[in-house]
Amino acid sequence: MKKIILFYIGLISISGFSFAQYSLDLAFTNLTFNNPVELVNSGDGTNRMFVLTQNGKIYVFPNTPSANAKVFLDLSDSVTQNGSETGLLGIAFHPNYSSNGYFFVDYTTRQTPLRSKISRFSVSSNPDSALRNSELVLITQVQPFANHNGGHIVFGPADHYLYISFGDGGSGGDPNNNAQNRSVLLGKILRINVDSASGGNNYSIPPTNPFYNNTMGYRQEIFAYGLRNTWKYSFDIPTGRIWAADVGQNQWEEIDILQNGKNYGWRIMEGFNCYNPPSGCDTAGLTLPIWSYSHSEGNSITGGFVYHGALVPGLTGKYIYADYVVGKIWALTYDGINPPQNALLYDSPYLISSFGVDQNNELYILTYGSSGRIYKFHPVPIGVSGNTEELPSGFALQQNYPNPFNPETKIKYTVPIESFVTLKIYDGLGREIKTLITGYKEAGNYEVSWNASNYPSGVYFYRLTGGSQSIEKKMALVK
Repeated sequence: MKKIILFYIGLISISGFSFAQYSLDLAFTNLTFNNPVELVNSGDGTNRMFVLTQNGKIYVFPNTPSANAKVFLDLSDSVTQNGSETGLLGIAFHPNYSSNGYFFVDYTTRQTPLRSKISRFSVSSNPDSALRNSELVLITQVQPFANHNGGHIVFGPADHYLYISFGDGGSGGDPNNNAQNRSVLLGKILRINVDSASGGNNYSIPPTNPFYNNTMGYRQEIFAYGLRNTWKYSFDIPTGRIWAADVGQNQWEEIDILQNGKNYGWRIMEGFNCYNPPSGCDTAGLTLPIWSYSHSEGNSITGGFVYHGALVPGLTGKYIYADYVVGKIWALTYDGINPPQNALLYDSPYLISSFGVDQNNELYILTYGSSGRIYKFHPVPIGVSGNTEELPSGFALQQNYPNPFNPETKIKYTVPIESFVTLKIYDGLGREIKTLITGYKEAGNYEVSWNASNYPSGVYFYRLTGGSQSIEKKMALVK
């Protein structure tokens, strides 16, 4: 297995560093994906893995390091290709997939207005290929904006109901207060029974849902509410807890333990703090997160799993999660009684879009981009720090300031000798969008500004090239 070891001092390099206890290793040497957002196993005992790409394709491959992937289902003709938070976002295999061949997906459509669909598909006689014309639509939800679409779907391991996340509908600050409005599906976690149909729907409402048969006009599909944009949640079977990562607004990211009928506070609160109103908010009846971190640490949380694999015993029972923007990966220890304890596991230069587990509960990390990869943790004996090759000398590129920024940021760099230098900006898909510097520079320290008034919010990269050296960093534009 090829090991990719990373420097985290402002440059990306395929050489020399791992944390003292864990290394982040490439799990599948032959596989790259265009903007992958989900990694799951089918739960049918075949030990196969499935990856979703945002542009509408589902890939399947055996869980072996040298695996090659096949297209399992191509929905790119139906999935919208516009927007950083739209696309094919979620997949869940039916608990009885091995016998009925059903799986479910969540995607945003090409229709106007924008819509999210929850649909069922069937596998063909070829286990590595699905039937494109087998779609059965369960839920269609109009999306008022192109962000905060949620999109994660999971079957409950005990009740076998399908859990669905819908974000608050987008824009900023939940302008329609959808998350607190129980008559709409936005800003919620839903729970439905896909094995029966009632009320003119291709599903039924579990009688244990909190608003089952209510007379107040509340949507009966709701399981939990008051959520901004839950980007991944997972079930921890030994404890029965549902761990959810809810992406914050301006200052705070949070982790919640989801429970039936609970209100998690958005837009009244962001993390443990008042948001609307900004002070003196009424917290009565709200369920606060178990953990929150500020935007000085990261900017967009990616939820993961409580680890129950065998490969890294030191992580057993810890909730592993990350920040999409800054690439940090943490382990949170929580027993439901004592205060949570959080520890940084790895500080990577990657955009971490998702985590996944295989049929043996081993954990995988999915990185976003035009050449997204799949990694996994391995323990490193204490005292061994991996390769110690020299860093490239000479050229230096600093982290932009401020970061995140709106609308302008400054970038500092150093040129050791007179050289032809370029400094370019790339979007999250790796497309060049701006050249800040191109030409000869004398030795010295330099600073350049980038005004991004005409660009959308998102993650961007900037790359300094001089001679044979190239240094790259990422930054976040938040409007």
